[in-house]
Amino acid sequence: MSGRRGRISDDEINELISKLQALLPESSRRRNASRSSASKLLKETCSYIKSLHREVDDLSERLSGLMSTMDNDSPQAEIIRSLLR
Repeated sequence: MSGRRGRISDDEINELISKLQALLPESSRRRNASRSSASKLLKETCSYIKSLHREVDDLSERLSGLMSTMDNDSPQAEIIRSLLR
């Protein structure tokens, strides 16, 4: 084995980029239809992940607010708790 141990081939990189592109929302995929660069795709992926984090934080705050207004022994609160497990 030569110095290539641990290296990824260009074909493997292209396959991983295609898989990553397929995970992006439809609107991003349309923009990338013209085979954008890997660095642009990675930047867009990072932006998408950041937006997902913001969405999760927002939903967590909203859920926390909803739970604080509920009676902890109510059937609705129990359903929400069971869904979060």
